[in-house]
Amino acid sequence: MTEVGNWPRRAAVWGSSGGIGRALCEGLAEQGCELVYAGSRGGKGPSGGPFRPFAFDLTDEDSIAAAVEAMKDEPPEWVIVASGILTLADGTGPERSYRHIAAASMIEVFAVNTFGPALIAKHCLRLMPRKERFVFAALSARVGSISDNRIGGWHSYRASKAALNMLLKNYAIEMGRTHSEGVVVGLHPGTVDTVLSEPFQKNLPEGQLTEPGEAAGKLLGVLAGLGPEDSGKVFDYAGREVPA
Repeated sequence: MTEVGNWPRRAAVWGSSGGIGRALCEGLAEQGCELVYAGSRGGKGPSGGPFRPFAFDLTDEDSIAAAVEAMKDEPPEWVIVASGILTLADGTGPERSYRHIAAASMIEVFAVNTFGPALIAKHCLRLMPRKERFVFAALSARVGSISDNRIGGWHSYRASKAALNMLLKNYAIEMGRTHSEGVVVGLHPGTVDTVLSEPFQKNLPEGQLTEPGEAAGKLLGVLAGLGPEDSGKVFDYAGREVPA
């Protein structure tokens, strides 16, 4: 059972219009979070009650910096980056072979899965308290594990998540030098019934697909139970560490 004191009073979810992001916002509110910054490209995340919608563009650092600047008087204690891309807007899916690699597609995947979260961290981490617990988490994926890679493929997606995991490790080390209670981690949500996973749900074994609300509840429970000794790692929805 998670200790009540581990839940934040204020939190920020970047990517609140997606299935998992919206569910994370709602889950935080259910746990008594007094203020939930809900960020999306159009600024149309959950509203009312504890929710404070804001707009940002993952590919525009100025928009990220402006959004964080607006939070500085009531800074979040938890920051969760829930954005991600697997299939591009033109329908291009993850590459099954090296023959399908295209620089433009790779750049687009990395922009959303790696560069965007890195820039959010750049601006958010400076708001984190030095002597108190904070959490910075980003949705990663088990396929970003290098040692766990058994079948290959999905080159850009795998590489973008592996790069994200390395950045999270770097940030954890750097923040740990001055912020002894901080937690910087990646999260593997499993296969969740969202737009991102929809093209790949057809042949899933029964019971492997999870609803967004259930997935979000599990992820939030994992975050609530982590300590500084866990910083720099990636955890799945059951709290199990994903190998690097």
